[in-house]
Order: sequence, then structure tokens, then C-alpha cells
Amino acid sequence: MVAHVNTATVVGLEAEVVDVEADVTNGLPATVIVGLPDAAVQESKERVRSALKNSELKYPQTRVSVNLAPADTQKIGTQFDVPIALAILLASEQCAFNVKNRWFVGELSLDGTLRAVQGVLAIALKAKQMGVAEIYVPLANGQEAALVEGISVYPCPTLSSLVGHLLGMEALMCLPTTTMASVFKAGHSWLDMAEISGQEMAKRALEIASSGGHNVLMSGPPGSGKTLLARALSGILPDMELSESLELTKIYSIAGQLPTSGVVSIRPVRSPHHTTSSVALVGGGAGPKPGEITLAHRGILFMDELPEFPRSALEALRQPLEDGVVTVSRAKNTFTFPAKFILVAALNPCPCGYYGDSGKRCVCTPAQIFKYQKRLSGPLLDRIDLHIEVPRLSYDKISKHESQESSQVIRLRVQKARQAQYKRLGGAKTNSEMNVVDIRAHCVLGKEENELLAGATQKYNLSGRSIHRLLKVARTIADLENSESITQKHIAEALQYRPKQD
Repeated sequence: MVAHVNTATVVGLEAEVVDVEADVTNGLPATVIVGLPDAAVQESKERVRSALKNSELKYPQTRVSVNLAPADTQKIGTQFDVPIALAILLASEQCAFNVKNRWFVGELSLDGTLRAVQGVLAIALKAKQMGVAEIYVPLANGQEAALVEGISVYPCPTLSSLVGHLLGMEALMCLPTTTMASVFKAGHSWLDMAEISGQEMAKRALEIASSGGHNVLMSGPPGSGKTLLARALSGILPDMELSESLELTKIYSIAGQLPTSGVVSIRPVRSPHHTTSSVALVGGGAGPKPGEITLAHRGILFMDELPEFPRSALEALRQPLEDGVVTVSRAKNTFTFPAKFILVAALNPCPCGYYGDSGKRCVCTPAQIFKYQKRLSGPLLDRIDLHIEVPRLSYDKISKHESQESSQVIRLRVQKARQAQYKRLGGAKTNSEMNVVDIRAHCVLGKEENELLAGATQKYNLSGRSIHRLLKVARTIADLENSESITQKHIAEALQYRPKQD
């Protein structure tokens, strides 16, 4: 007898339906799993065998064949344990229960307990899309699956309780739908802008970056406050929309990095080490998984000591910074991961860190300085909107406790500017995401503004991309001042944030 039980596997950021087929026939005791299973799936036969035995059920002492269809899609993960166990029970005619219009997900421990798995939210969303009525998940994944409306979610503690429920011997509790609004809690950085002395220009640049989603590069000597400013940036980012939170929760579920609350409600801040590989940064691997830039989606990617990162990793950032997505191509499939993040990068001006510093003498040779600075390519720097100097502060400036604007005050301005952008561009779209059509429609300049931009283009030899990015920054500055049009002072301020070589 051949039994069928439905589940799903995560491919990229989406789930695909998997039909688990089991056939029990006469022959020497053996279990074969086919359908492009990875090592974790192959090992499920041992987990299923022990789980059935310890749940007072029998594992067939004959030949068992398990097929995971479609056979040309690679199956990765441990979520197939439960559907394989149920398919074997049905095929061996130990139990007779209805699995139609039901999906099953979960890893089995040797004693029959269901353990949490990754990607349950994506699987539950796919189940709803396919019109499935019920989905059975491990107890630890219940709240995550319950975020999907229109489908009954049954969290299962053990295999025996699941089988008992299917046989009508005991009833599992169906979780009520958990709305995003009920579990969503906005949060911000513990570091307040008011606690950072001085650096007014850097703070202003970070406010502009937060408002329009622009990328920032901070340069300055060691100890000038670059890392401190980057950490405080998350405190002035606007609150996440519920749709953004659901999108991020799905990504973190697939990556296996969901917080204990089960919902990502705070904009992420990712800070990869400079030894991070290009695959870890942009995503990929044998079964492509999201990388750091996707985990920083709708949040911040902070890259300290930017020139120390491998050249391959830095150049891999060029396409995501431009398009807001990263495309990972493999022989059989192409995967697209979202990557709309604010890049906040920090670097020293030279290997020793004190080139151009008034307080300490640089010991690097011109050749060393040139080689260090050339680690960052022109096309990469051209994709960063705001270039700012973070100079060393004097003792008087550090020791003075002058009244500074708090992150909460700045965030209110940022949120107001963001709402203006959402209204103008439609949806959760920032000025940094404007395309050429949007720029022509919403960055219309007057005669004087055109003359100023034309003169700057000739003087600084700006590229077409640089001009567009300059207009986007100017549009954000205008939004912060609640101005309908871009004026000369907005363009002049935006020009201050261009790199020196321009």
C-alpha cells in the first residue's frame, strides 16, 4: 500500500509543496529515502524508527521505500520527520486516519517529542495559498504559524499525541490566530543621540540617512566616535510597519534566528566581522540561504573597518546597493533575496588611522595610504550617498554636557519625513529607492537650482548615478524641512556629503 502525506520544503525564501510517499513491501528489512534528500533527511529514518518504537508504535520489519516528490527538488532540513513517520504508519496499515487537506511539519527526537524547525512561517503561508485547512507543527513553532490567518494551526508536543488526535482518541488544541498587531512591539536602540557630545554634522547626516534610507560612509581617526554614532542610528529609525515586520519574521524564521517573542518587531542591526566571506554577506551556499544583507533588510548593515573586508565581498555589495535585492544563481535555480538596507560603513583614513588628524602624526608612507584607500573601488563609493568626516573631539568638547537633541525628538522628524515619502511614492518606499521616472516626477528643479547643479556637475565631474543620488539626498533634506520643492540650500547641503575626490 502506498500512502501520501503532504508537507513543504523551503527553497530560497519561499516554500514548495512536497508529497511524502511511503510504500511498505515484502523483503529484507531496509529503509530507502529518495527524492534528492540531504544528509539530515537521510538520517530521519533512524529518528523515525526510534520515535515510533518509543511512542508504542511499530516500525515495519520489511522493506520501506520513501519518496519525496517532486524528485528534482532538493530536500533540506529535518521538517520531514513527522510526515515520513505518518506515511509509514499509513502504508503499514497500523493506523487509518485522514490526512487530506492537512499538512505536517516537524523534527522528531528519539523519544517521539516534536522539535522546532526553521521556516514554519513560510510553510504556513504556502499552506494558506494552497487552500489547506489544517497544519500541524511542533509546539515551539505554534505561535509563529498562528500569525497566518485563515488556516487552523495545531501545535503538537509528541508524535503519540498527534497520532491520537488523528485517530480521534484525544484532541489537540487549535491555536487562535495571532494578529501581528497584538504581538508587535516597537523598540529602539539603548544608545541615545543626546549622550554623544559634538559631531553635529555627522548627526545631521545620520538623520538624513534615516529619513531617506541613504547609505553612509564615515571616515575619521580611531576613537572619534564612528562606531558610537552607528549604534545610535538605530534609535532614530522610524517604527516598522506591520507588513515589514511580517516580511522580516519570515526571513528570520528561514534563517533560524527568530527572537524568543516569535516576531521581529525591531529594525535589525547587523554588524558582520571584516573576515566575513562574500557568501555569508550576500547569501548562498549549497541550499541558498539569506546572508547578512538580507538579514539587515529594512534595517542597518554596519560594516566597521570597511577596507579590511575581502575585495570580493565588497564588490558583491554593488548590485544589492543599486537594486535592493540580491540574486543568487545556481545550476538549477535562481534565487532572489530582498536587501533594502541602510549601509553604514566606517573606515580610518590610512592603516595607522591618523592621516589628516591634527592631534597625532601619521606614520604611513604615501604609497601605503594610496594602497589602503584604493581597496574601495570607485563604483562602490559611488553607490554611497553620504560621505562624512568624523574628526577627533577636543577634551573641552567631550567634557561639556551641553543640551543635545534626544533620539526621540529626531525620530519624530524622521517619521514625519518618511510618511511624506510613503504618500508621494506609494507604499513603504523611501527616497533612496526612487527610480529615474520617480526622480523626474518628484525632483523637479527651478532655474537657479538647475544652474547650481550644472555647475557642481562640471566642477566635481559627477557621473549620472552621482547626480541622481544627489537629487535623492536633496529631496530627503527638503522632506525634513516639510518643503514641497527642492531649493538651492537643499542642493548645497547635499553637495557637502559628496566624497572629496569628486
